[in-house]
Amino acid sequence: MSKSVVIDRSLNAMGELLIWTDIAPEKEEDFNQWYDTEHMQERASIPGFQWSRRYHSETAPRPYLALYRTDTLHIFTSAPYRKAFENQTEWSVRNFSAMHNTNRRVNAVTEVMGAGTGAVVSLICLGSDENAQAALALTDALCREVSGVIALRVLTPDSTLSTPLPSEDASKRVLEPYMVIDTTTLASAEAAGAWMVARLKLTSNAQHTFRLLWDLRASDLK
Repeated sequence: MSKSVVIDRSLNAMGELLIWTDIAPEKEEDFNQWYDTEHMQERASIPGFQWSRRYHSETAPRPYLALYRTDTLHIFTSAPYRKAFENQTEWSVRNFSAMHNTNRRVNAVTEVMGAGTGAVVSLICLGSDENAQAALALTDALCREVSGVIALRVLTPDSTLSTPLPSEDASKRVLEPYMVIDTTTLASAEAAGAWMVARLKLTSNAQHTFRLLWDLRASDLK
């Protein structure tokens, strides 16, 4: 990957909402039913949203990850989104209050290479903009050396749009960029994440793998 690739931070960039959370075991069944029968469809139906995806990890400190792609970051200030965000259903309010250790980040997307939805993703917490830029320069080598990688992108949080959910202490939150690596297998995701962490000299807990639970595209609802 050419070092000339620059992280896109503009409001015209594609957007991606990241919700990374834990949930108490006794609330997990209701949490999953809410996501799978109401919340995914509700978000994917908002004008300007392209898709909703849910993931689960057996090893990450927060086992549930949800990602939502939008046409641009402007969608998060649109009237339809604000209406949904400010007028949550009773079921949503109950589950938002049950979630804990939650990260909510509205990100600008820098698409690096590839296309498609992997069965597993590696989520790398990059820590700094410098590491994000270094990661961009390493992606060609990663794809040559690790099989099963189908797409990569960098997510850069917007500090104004990344309003925290109730379970996150806003005074302690860290707005760091992420790299998302879509892969075909768990082994590929783990290998790709470990490769990037080693090259960037990050700590081992900076990388987490998640299996795709399901993907819902806005076009599926039409």
